[in-house]
Amino acid sequence: MKEIIRLEKIRRDFIVGSKTVHALRGVSFTIQEGEFVTIMGISGSGKSTLLNILGCLDTPTSGEYYLDGVSVRTMGKNARATLRNRKIGFVFQNYNLLAKTTAIENVELPLMYNPSFSASARRESTINALKAVGLGDRLNHKSNQMSGGQMQRVAIARALVNNPALLLADEATGNLDTRTSFEILVLFQQLHAKGHTIIFVTHNPEIAEYCSRNIALKDGRVTSDTYNDNILSAEEALTLLPVNND
Repeated sequence: MKEIIRLEKIRRDFIVGSKTVHALRGVSFTIQEGEFVTIMGISGSGKSTLLNILGCLDTPTSGEYYLDGVSVRTMGKNARATLRNRKIGFVFQNYNLLAKTTAIENVELPLMYNPSFSASARRESTINALKAVGLGDRLNHKSNQMSGGQMQRVAIARALVNNPALLLADEATGNLDTRTSFEILVLFQQLHAKGHTIIFVTHNPEIAEYCSRNIALKDGRVTSDTYNDNILSAEEALTLLPVNND
């Protein structure tokens, strides 16, 4: 089994005024290709700091981080940005779509920074990604013409378009109503079934029941790391929920 993530004794300290805040205190774990992992913790547990390190948006104070076999900690900012663009697909709580632009324009954005894609290849990959998330009929719809669930699907398509080693979701259902949240969870389970490696950062303990593994953080430390032997089906849960009328 291929190793996608390896963290070795990751510490992250911040200087706030005259104090040092220890946001992460020696976090270690590995994640294999094809795992669907939730990282859970209340506000202040260190999960946002960990997300930023996993996403190559920040570097640890000490410790080692390997992403798909590449050591990240000693990389310069530009090399890290390139690695982030090629290896990680991000899905955010607030979608982070460009306003007044079409689904296609939003999704092809990461490919603009990848010189190996021609314009025609970019468009083909973009349309395939949108079809994969069920938006083949919304290619030219603009962000302001879509529901929250549709916007999150566009964001997931954008995360997938580079065929990344890792999908990193930050509270990806946090802004959605219950039914739409489960529709998005169905999509993540389908992507997991296709072999995608997914890390889902959340404060919602219910989501762990739909994933293969759960890592819990508290005060900057891993307090538990458990595997789920009884993964629930988001599709089944969705059939029990009332239909949205909007």
